[in-house]
Amino acid sequence: MKRPALIGLAVLTGLVTVAGCTQTSASRPTAATATPTTRGAAVTSTPRSTPSSAPPPPATTAPATTAPPAPPPPPTTTEPATGLEVGPGPQSTYTVQPQPAPGSCRYTYIGPDPLPDPHCTPGAIDPQVTQADIGSTICSSGFTSTIRPPESVTEPEKEASAAAYGYTGSLHVAEYDHLVPLELGGDPNDPANLWVEPPDNPDATSFANAKDGLEGRLNSLVCDGRLTLATAQQAIAGNWVWAYQAYGG
Repeated sequence: MKRPALIGLAVLTGLVTVAGCTQTSASRPTAATATPTTRGAAVTSTPRSTPSSAPPPPATTAPATTAPPAPPPPPTTTEPATGLEVGPGPQSTYTVQPQPAPGSCRYTYIGPDPLPDPHCTPGAIDPQVTQADIGSTICSSGFTSTIRPPESVTEPEKEASAAAYGYTGSLHVAEYDHLVPLELGGDPNDPANLWVEPPDNPDATSFANAKDGLEGRLNSLVCDGRLTLATAQQAIAGNWVWAYQAYGG
């Protein structure tokens, strides 16, 4: 009489087993096994990152870079100006030129070395001397003596220039100087290119000075092709002490 119960239990167990197999085979594929495709290229799926309670690493900033500093200019001076006046050039007959009003010009000193007032004496060049003809002009021996004004003209000009600058020292040790020298194509008798240059030595017995050495040095550099005429002119007119420190004398 108990056999039918055993048979019923076996049938019930088989049904449960079949139902489990059917449910497993009918399960859908997960997103991890699905592989979408795109035309022309394979696409790989990227798994989502799992949130983490740890704080993100601190942001880093690349160290700032700075350009190397420019080399300093020669000490105690400024670089030269770039503009120069153009004078009338050499004349067959020179005449005394008017000078700035008495007391209207001021010297500037760098140590013992005087600089002219740029408003009174900015410098002026000879239009007949160019880079193209230096071989037959400033680089030719004896050229400056052919264009230099006579003392009968320069002496009264020198006295008037001394009054303009308020110079009261001896004129025997003060040079009536071409700011742009004749050997660098300076204008011979333009008042913009002439000034009374005080001596740079308190014990001076003549008007020879450091600027004279610079003039010869720049002439050599120009005539040797190591410096352009315009560069030399601008350097000595803008600040001859700067030019002396830069090029020597």
